[in-house]
Amino acid sequence: MAEAQNFADWRGQNLIDSDGDKIGKLEDVYVDTETDEELFGTVKEGLVGRHLTFVPLRGATADPDGLHVRVSKKAVKGAPNIDTDGELSRDGESGLFAHYGFAYQAPPTQSGRRLGRR
Repeated sequence: MAEAQNFADWRGQNLIDSDGDKIGKLEDVYVDTETDEELFGTVKEGLVGRHLTFVPLRGATADPDGLHVRVSKKAVKGAPNIDTDGELSRDGESGLFAHYGFAYQAPPTQSGRRLGRR
């Protein structure tokens, strides 16, 4: 497997967890608004109340089966999520980073937002 690049090109492809289990299909990609680094993707979850759940993309690798991420499906199930037409709040951003054990610092911009959907 090779480290994946240009995650936006993988929309609609499978995200596979660290145990080899399918998490879902990549919906959106969120980038760091200061560095343009692709940090998180989303997958659709829920049968009745569909929502988008965030999955970290750092260190993801690719093969013909899809993108292999470094977290478990269980960790993703407990991650912050948004409505399918929603937006992650500033407080939601810090909670998302904390959930996955990533350091978070709000950027010194008027919006105070670190993530932007690509």
